[in-house]
Amino acid sequence: MFMDLELARRLERTEGSIGATYSGPRNSVQSVGAMSREFGGTIAVFDGAASPLTQTFGLGLFRPADDEQLADIEAFFGERGAPTNHEVSPFAGVETLGRLVERGYRPTELSSVLVQELPARPEPATTLRVRVIDPDADGPTWIATSVAGWATQPEMAAFTHMIASVNIQNREMTHYLVEDGGTPIGTGSMGVVDGVAMLAGASTIPSARGRGTQALLLAARLRDARARGCDVAMIVATVGSQSQRNAERNGFRVAYTRTKWERRAPLA
Repeated sequence: MFMDLELARRLERTEGSIGATYSGPRNSVQSVGAMSREFGGTIAVFDGAASPLTQTFGLGLFRPADDEQLADIEAFFGERGAPTNHEVSPFAGVETLGRLVERGYRPTELSSVLVQELPARPEPATTLRVRVIDPDADGPTWIATSVAGWATQPEMAAFTHMIASVNIQNREMTHYLVEDGGTPIGTGSMGVVDGVAMLAGASTIPSARGRGTQALLLAARLRDARARGCDVAMIVATVGSQSQRNAERNGFRVAYTRTKWERRAPLA
């Protein structure tokens, strides 16, 4: 598998398409006018003016990012009171980056996009159990476990609860729960677009860490991805984070590093 423009298009299209499926669930939890729109292959997702999920995917991969396209995207976000953020793959080219600089953008974040082909692999030996949940029956348990795993700081609990509540309502995603003797200890999710499985939302409650929860979640999702006809799995992680290290330990490799570019003020 080559890390090239064709693969970058598949990966960015997958994440953008999955992001677009969250608009309905987001509005059902909190009415923020969430919506998405496509601009010449670039998918713009609006999740609220202050949301870190409000951004585009695929800029410069499907057509040159010219001033007309960028102005249209900026108007889409500006009309909704949001700054414009683009997650940009290096395969978009230096011309795209130069155009962003000319229009007053600044880099604000880096993320690693990791991939793995999907050959068969053995299940890890463990006494833990992982299962696909019924969002209606198991939703409250999944939300509580996800919050316990992610919100290690009390001030983040409310935000994490909102994100988890939106996630569980997205029926385009498959959600997983890891249990130890019936006690929930970990969560994860997976979305599939055109043969690419995107793995997201993996968490483990602090008291259960270091016991193979993440390896079990990963193996279960990769198995299900193969069964659904996928040939590639992807994970997005903060550069150099524990999540990136865990993914690399389990067979993923970095396809490329993205830069998030933000533009707040309009052109003078």
